[in-house]
Amino acid sequence: MTDDDANTTAAPTRRDYLKYGGAVIGGGLLAGCAGQSESGATPNERDENETDTSTQEGERYSVTMAPAGTVKLEEPPTSVMVYNLLYADMAVAYGYGDAVNSLGFSTDVGSALDAFYAHLDGVSFDYESLTQLNTGSGNLTVDMEVFYELDSDLHLVDPSLVASFDGWSVDDVEEITENIAPFFGNNYSRRNAEPPKPYRDDYEYYTLWEISEKVAKVFRAQQRYQALASIHDDLLATIRSNHPPEGERPTVGSVIYMDETFYPAKINTPGFANAHTRPLGATDAFAGGDISYESSYDFETMVEIDPDVILHRYGYSYYDVESLRKELSNHAVGQQLSAIRNGCVYAGGNPLQGPVMNLFQLEMTAKQLYPDIFGDWPTYTGGSYPEIAESEQLFDRQRVANVINGGI
Repeated sequence: MTDDDANTTAAPTRRDYLKYGGAVIGGGLLAGCAGQSESGATPNERDENETDTSTQEGERYSVTMAPAGTVKLEEPPTSVMVYNLLYADMAVAYGYGDAVNSLGFSTDVGSALDAFYAHLDGVSFDYESLTQLNTGSGNLTVDMEVFYELDSDLHLVDPSLVASFDGWSVDDVEEITENIAPFFGNNYSRRNAEPPKPYRDDYEYYTLWEISEKVAKVFRAQQRYQALASIHDDLLATIRSNHPPEGERPTVGSVIYMDETFYPAKINTPGFANAHTRPLGATDAFAGGDISYESSYDFETMVEIDPDVILHRYGYSYYDVESLRKELSNHAVGQQLSAIRNGCVYAGGNPLQGPVMNLFQLEMTAKQLYPDIFGDWPTYTGGSYPEIAESEQLFDRQRVANVINGGI
């Protein structure tokens, strides 16, 4: 328990109870679902002392990550192209949110970050003025001219992803690297999927927090990374030390639902897409299936599988999960689902999560799957991450805000 914990509340918090008194929680572990069938600086102000101790200010420094390899920098980039949301979250976490100049699709996806940042004092992300890289219509690609117009210091994008875009080649990626700035990103660690052939032999997979550490080095923000990683480690320890026995854990189905069709995904496989579900150790309802990005189930198949809990991916920001619940409840077959009958259809997390998103999404999933252990998940109908009483929070919001704001 931190000094801040001791000073802000006399009663034990949920974190305290789980950390120090978890052994006396007692029975009825899954009565929820499975048992039913420092500093005042803003995030954009830099800590001048926050640098790699092996690198003096003004010296070139280097950071390495596959598939781009090693990038050499003289100073942290102040104009950064971002395609996927996790890199925007990392930039904000390390004090460089204002360096982000773009997002892959509609820049409204930036509101997914607002859903969490609203609970962190002094933390925000201005996404409305960002350049949208992909039009979202027709072929998946980005116009090369956009790269030249943005003239970024660094492209926080996986070069193999760009090479896979329609109309692009490895030579085009090399042209951008030589004429504008290098690439630095890793996309296929999302689910440890196979990258495009030209990059396949040398590709490496990383966890979310390994990628986060490398990006922190790009911004020379290792101290912020270490502080956030410590909070993450404590949260994981709290979760893992309070797991119920395997036989008492719910079966969980992670889906996207559209037009009477369910698109499943596994929850315990490697990759940063599952960084908020895998640590919970729940039983994957789809574990026995051969699932790919093209997989889909109809209502009858879902009823046969019948997961105890349904998590709708991207549910807290992009989909109206309350309308989804009503639609499933009113469907002749859908209403037979145990998750519908027991009120266990939840807004799931965003697989493209950065480190700050991951903290919230771990807490969210813990409460959704094991409410008797980690506290109830509030009724959620959309918008910002719901308010959770301080005594029921699984990590310290103010500590996270202090780190992002430079008060490490």
